[in-house]
Amino acid sequence: MTFNLPDSLIPETALTVAGLTDYIRFLLEQDEELRRVWVTGEVSSTNKHRSGLFFTLQDQEAVAAIKCVAWNGQLPKLAQIPVSGEQLIILGSLKVYRERGEYQLTVWQAFPAGVGLQALRYQQIRQRLEAEGLFDPQRKRSLPTHPHTIGVVTSPTAAAWGDIQKTLKQRYPGLQVLFSPAIVQGDQAPMSIIKAIARVEKDGRAEVLILSRGGGAVEELACFNDERVVRAVANCSIPVITGIGHQRDESLVDLVADAAVHTPTAAAELAVPSLAELYAEHQQRAIALQQSVRYSFERAENKLQQMQNRLRRLRLDRQVQQDFQALSWKRQQLIRATTVRLQRSLQYVEMLRQKLATLDPKAVLQRGYAVVRLENGAIARSAIELTVGQELSVQLGQGEVKVKVVDVNDF
Repeated sequence: MTFNLPDSLIPETALTVAGLTDYIRFLLEQDEELRRVWVTGEVSSTNKHRSGLFFTLQDQEAVAAIKCVAWNGQLPKLAQIPVSGEQLIILGSLKVYRERGEYQLTVWQAFPAGVGLQALRYQQIRQRLEAEGLFDPQRKRSLPTHPHTIGVVTSPTAAAWGDIQKTLKQRYPGLQVLFSPAIVQGDQAPMSIIKAIARVEKDGRAEVLILSRGGGAVEELACFNDERVVRAVANCSIPVITGIGHQRDESLVDLVADAAVHTPTAAAELAVPSLAELYAEHQQRAIALQQSVRYSFERAENKLQQMQNRLRRLRLDRQVQQDFQALSWKRQQLIRATTVRLQRSLQYVEMLRQKLATLDPKAVLQRGYAVVRLENGAIARSAIELTVGQELSVQLGQGEVKVKVVDVNDF
């Protein structure tokens, strides 16, 4: 069969296969979106080659697939090595191979998709915050023993709020509760929780804060692993108790909180004591005090009885006689010691008196000596100091006379 085409439909030139392939490669590889693209899918097959790992990524419905390669130099850097049957999210760039007329994705990074990706993000955030010391036990504050006001951050429509109210009312009637509503699920939850915590802090009355919600799927509790929420709890000026979910892994908010329990009810029980338990403890302490007083009284009675028995066995007049004899002996010792010391003192005084008598100048005068004084009262000690006609005073043993010098001999 022969086809006759009009001249207007016959092109003057036609692209070669290489030209078409190069054009396609130019379009794909120069596209900024395709030079760094995230793709998610299931690994359907893998082939380990000496140059790298080749695998195919396809949609779960198997309606589309793309070939991928992770070169040997990049394999150790992948967070998740591709394995058949696993869901991955891949970062790569699109490359066209002109020899085969095919394109494939050159892989730079691979993460577990879905829950696996969330777990990876959880570990990364946890490691970073742990390195900052936000989870250190030393940072955790003690809870007040008998708080008067408690702040509660949770959803107003959740069962958690009802459970907390019921528990607080039963355990500690008269407690003031400041409720700060928040969204505790979804994309808006992190900022809502942060604002709710800030409202309680700004109020300034709460002594402890409960952050809570009921159980849920892992993705529903994602807001409690949000770094912004974790830092808000860490920086909160009020001690924080978390009661999030039921049977689940520990959230990052639990790690940074001052205390963490598994349910809203448990958080309320931890925040306040039970009046019934306090009354029971009071009763126990009262009984223990009565027993202690009774025991002390019995011991005192026994001791008194023992002393009475000892007095009965020991005659009082004999004890008095022994004490009198001991006192008399000590009196005699005191008299003897005093007499000896008095005699020594008298002897010492007499010795001093005799020494003083020998040094008395009047005693010398009584023996016939005299003291010659000049007019100015000074004692004349040498004849050469005197002059003829000079008046002197002569002090005798009894009285004093005035004389005048008539002659001076210096021999």
